[in-house]
Amino acid sequence: MRKLEGLGGDKIFYYFEEICNIPHGSGNEMALSNYIAAFAKERGLYCRQDDHYNILIKKAGSKGYEEAPPVILQGHIDMVCEKNAGTEIDFLTDAIDIYTEDGFIHARGTTLGADDGIAVAYMLALLDDTTLEHPPIEAIFTVDEEMGMGGARAFDVFDVEGKRFLNMDTEEEGVLLSGCAGGRRVRLYLPAEREKSAPDREAYLISVRGLKGGHSGADIHLQRANANRLLGRILYMLREKADFALAGIDGGNMDNAICREAEAIVLLEKSGADAAREVLAKAEDVLREEYNSAEASITITMEVLQEKVFQVFTEETKNKAISTLLLLPYGVQTMSMEMEGLVESSSNIGIVKTTDEYIYFDNAVRSSVESRKELISQKIHAIGSLAGARCEEVNDYPGWRFNPESSMLKLFAEVYLERYGKEAEISAIHAGLECGLFSEKIPGLDMVSIGPEMYDVHTPDERLSISSAIRVWGFLKAVLKKMDH
Repeated sequence: MRKLEGLGGDKIFYYFEEICNIPHGSGNEMALSNYIAAFAKERGLYCRQDDHYNILIKKAGSKGYEEAPPVILQGHIDMVCEKNAGTEIDFLTDAIDIYTEDGFIHARGTTLGADDGIAVAYMLALLDDTTLEHPPIEAIFTVDEEMGMGGARAFDVFDVEGKRFLNMDTEEEGVLLSGCAGGRRVRLYLPAEREKSAPDREAYLISVRGLKGGHSGADIHLQRANANRLLGRILYMLREKADFALAGIDGGNMDNAICREAEAIVLLEKSGADAAREVLAKAEDVLREEYNSAEASITITMEVLQEKVFQVFTEETKNKAISTLLLLPYGVQTMSMEMEGLVESSSNIGIVKTTDEYIYFDNAVRSSVESRKELISQKIHAIGSLAGARCEEVNDYPGWRFNPESSMLKLFAEVYLERYGKEAEISAIHAGLECGLFSEKIPGLDMVSIGPEMYDVHTPDERLSISSAIRVWGFLKAVLKKMDH
């Protein structure tokens, strides 16, 4: 029994369900890549699958479009894997449990992967349909977008002929994106120096829960709380009122997702537990008041751990860890002076993990201005230097500069006006797209990005509008039909 059967939209939901049934978190894309390669082989289409599992599929133009310039369609096949506490799933092996409700496709307790599974579904449906009118198509399926765009960075364009490029990794119908921020990951490794725990102390787990989370680029302007940052504030407040040892801090799984949950293991004398609970209750009240319109369900708990904890951080390491969490830049840093309402620069403390050797802080830095991106990175370096942490930068990618003379943008705007009787919104996005990397690889590339309505991506509340997905599919077919032939 197919869960999405009968929704319309030709075969887009058939392929979207196929994608949901194949595990494809970042770093685990081989099975989905092989599925796409087999799909192309079955239809006799040109297909190149590289060592990273990126794929290029070519389809000839339909009758009358054989000699038209090719158009490149592009989306990524990996997804962010987030789940609610208590949801049982192994993202390496299990399918996404999808269902429909109130006009949306949802996943039970996990991210849905509509970012960017719906783009992959559009491309497969287009490649599969022999009745559509379109120019030659070059469909590029990339991996590892969510972890730093490694797939697009590694993709070789030697056999790509097109100069017109359609990215389908956006989340607002009626918006024609024509620019995006660049970014990089800046990581700190604070040495985790430890000592024996005092025998008269009991271990407790302090947890921060109930946050909305979201995409660290597209949702950063909503000023939602970050659980890692809140945990730093809570531990700072606790240090002022109670004598405790710290044995571990952990929060977040993806650097490009606003952290929803974080926790710390602390050791207290039994006589100090009540005072600690008072501090946490006050912190919860303070934070709920601060975020009263953005985060209504912030919850801070402290529970006794049954297992014994024999080692804790030294006092110096504890203080450095708390200060680092408190000082790392988080949220919107600057707004664009050229486009009203557009975030120019931001930083997100996406992951904090305790290992045997380090406390690890992973920050996603974004900006549409290269020097601003560099400044935020320098601040993180400076904080790390003061704390004695090693700093590294990885996965740097360029932004995509707005081109007001874009022929692709003009065509898409004209078709949108014809179909809907209103102007499309032309905008840029603070989130990173692979467009910047492809524009570096293919000089003179003319680019635009579209997508259907989806909400709360990178969180277990992610959902895809069924009607919007169908409308965007119709819009896509209309644009391809209008391309010169």
